[in-house]
Amino acid sequence: MSTHEFSSNQLSIDAISKVFLEVSKTTLETATREEISYSSIIQKIPKISMKPDLACFVVFNGDYNGLMVINFTANAAVDMYQKYMMTMGMPEDELDSNYNSIEISDSIGEITNQLMGQVIKEIEDRYGLNAVFGQPKALSLNSAITLQIDSDYDENRRLSLKIGNYDFRIEISMEPSEFIQI
Repeated sequence: MSTHEFSSNQLSIDAISKVFLEVSKTTLETATREEISYSSIIQKIPKISMKPDLACFVVFNGDYNGLMVINFTANAAVDMYQKYMMTMGMPEDELDSNYNSIEISDSIGEITNQLMGQVIKEIEDRYGLNAVFGQPKALSLNSAITLQIDSDYDENRRLSLKIGNYDFRIEISMEPSEFIQI
């Protein structure tokens, strides 16, 4: 069942955060044909927030439950959208450059949907655990909005990634649980 073993007990959020980093790199590189890099540090944070300029969030539940947010600067969102659309054959001169546009938020939502699908698949392949996720929602923001699920999701992590010269972040909140190897 498991293609990747883990050495000892670990918090599920840390194992899943590693999957998010690895899958984000491969999925987003395929979608944008741009190199995606990430920090080797996973930060433990007190809460997760949607932060300016554009954020996308999605809830997942099943064998593991949580909330994921991707926060983009305006430049990172536009760059990811443009690279994604050009990969699909759209001419550069027809692409939007305003991060507030519906087209950009819809594209970021679709990219997030693809990313979540791959994350869920990889977690099932590695750990034999399954979850489903809702429709990702992307919003442009002027100020930060803290998100809290009506549950005891007190494990929170921040993952730092980069597309080209632009940083973006994934924040994850999950119920407390531990993966125990049997």
